[in-house]
Amino acid sequence: MRDLFRPDDPGQRFYALRDIGFEVARGESVALVGHNGAGKSTLLGLVAGLGPPDAGTVEVDGRVAPLLELGAGFHYDLTGAENVRLNAALLGMTREVLERQYETIVAFSGIGDFIDEPVRTYSSGMVMRLAFSVAFHLEAEILIIDEVIAVGDQDFQRKCLARLEELKRSGRTLLFVSHSPPIVQQFCSRAIWLDHGRIRMDGPAEEVLTSYQAERVG
Repeated sequence: MRDLFRPDDPGQRFYALRDIGFEVARGESVALVGHNGAGKSTLLGLVAGLGPPDAGTVEVDGRVAPLLELGAGFHYDLTGAENVRLNAALLGMTREVLERQYETIVAFSGIGDFIDEPVRTYSSGMVMRLAFSVAFHLEAEILIIDEVIAVGDQDFQRKCLARLEELKRSGRTLLFVSHSPPIVQQFCSRAIWLDHGRIRMDGPAEEVLTSYQAERVG
């Protein structure tokens, strides 16, 4: 996967990912670990269909719910309620499903009466909580999460982790980036270590984390 030209050398291309190949089974939970700039978010973007690879193929069997740039589609002059409907539509939720899930989404966010106020009056945390609530209630087989599990205060984080555990038990496939070893170990039996755009190690989460952290310390 080719990214931007290097600013210090316009003639040299930077490849965010190279020679990547792996499969994720239905219902499996897999974490991507690695230093900043290792290619983790680029890989999630490819799986989410945000762009095509320069070479090779990405095959995804099932509907994807990407929890990546949360709130990116929000219109700040619209109310929270209007943005729930707008964001849900952008993420592919049907009107029928939204009407069934609407009250649950609002309750999960904890926005309360602010749901009828313009989003420009919200704090950044409130915006993230509302966006997260919409994405977390999509009826999709595959969840793609990029380090956004830690939004909101501690109570909301606990609620998010409980919801993630519920989705995992229901058989959803999870693919996510996390810099938190406890979260990786809690939700994933497998981890993939990316290093400068290549797979350095792919195996049991505990083994991969041990090797990755040993190198970081060393």
